[in-house]
Amino acid sequence: MKKVNWWVVISGVCVGIASLVLTLLGNPKNMGFCIACFERDIAGALSLHSAAKVQYLRPEIMGIVLGAFIIALITKEFKPKAGSSPATRFVLGAVVMIGALAFLGCPLRMVIRIGGGDVNAMIALLGFVLGVFIGTIFLKRGFNLKRAYNAPLVEGYTMPTISLALVVVGLIAPVAIKMSVEGPGSMHAPFLIALAIALVVGALAQKSRLCMVGGVRDAILFGDFKLLYGFVAIIVTIIIGNLILGNFKLSMLSQPIAHSSTLWNVLGMMVVGWGSVLLGGCPLRQLVLAGEGNGDCAVTVFGMIIGAAMSHNFGWAGNPDSTNELGEYIVGGISNGGKIAVIVCIAIVLVVSLVNSKKEAKSNG
Repeated sequence: MKKVNWWVVISGVCVGIASLVLTLLGNPKNMGFCIACFERDIAGALSLHSAAKVQYLRPEIMGIVLGAFIIALITKEFKPKAGSSPATRFVLGAVVMIGALAFLGCPLRMVIRIGGGDVNAMIALLGFVLGVFIGTIFLKRGFNLKRAYNAPLVEGYTMPTISLALVVVGLIAPVAIKMSVEGPGSMHAPFLIALAIALVVGALAQKSRLCMVGGVRDAILFGDFKLLYGFVAIIVTIIIGNLILGNFKLSMLSQPIAHSSTLWNVLGMMVVGWGSVLLGGCPLRQLVLAGEGNGDCAVTVFGMIIGAAMSHNFGWAGNPDSTNELGEYIVGGISNGGKIAVIVCIAIVLVVSLVNSKKEAKSNG
């Protein structure tokens, strides 16, 4: 293994440990680190949606951005740039989030759920890989959102500045935001500890280029598995940790904040995989690149937050399996509106893929 592979493995182990620690400190089970869920909670905290159970200013999101920003400055990799189809990226960001919340998790939470024994996540992985595979077909056809250009410093500092501002609000003016008193939003690790852990994760993710979408994409296109080592490391670390803590449960039913509607788990993650390939990275990678000064990725993150707000305002997000007062098991899933939203999202990524693909003519000479 090359040196860079060890960075990926080390990053994966650290992310796995971070997820376990954050769960022990208060984050929901099988959700120690979830970019989609945490951006959804931030959308609620900022009153962009009114779902009372998922509102909290998650410092993990800001910590990832700021950790990537700090290490990029130190290593001179902070390079403000923008101009690569920002409107399209905003829409794709919203689409990816809608697909993620239909499943109830981003690719990172998917592997965390697998590490907890969630069979639904194992099945959803098939949809995710299928989505990435479809995306690679269009990459081979010449898919391109055009190049980004060097941008003023203010463009690169936008996302880190917003992240720092949200940290300040969370520390000194929490009454200015909404916070859940029950449900997943009420379950959280201490603010400063979660922020510190996320700073480390952001720095490691920046250094290692950790990205599950990129890992699957590179494996399909080039037979290069370097980035996938990191996610294997996350799964192995979390399985070991859950076994030690007695939290591993191999089952499709009664998993924390998850539903067992197989088709929509698969289709939701297919949207996430496909859309993320078009964007050039998973939700975690978008945060890291935004921290490095990429304005287009910052726009993508804003799109994801709006997508989260739409999912809850219109009732498109998945509903976890539950048990009623009589002890009867109730299978969750997504509403008819949510199903239509997922299908529309598939249509959107297909149109974006086709419109922005142009197979270059082969040279005769």
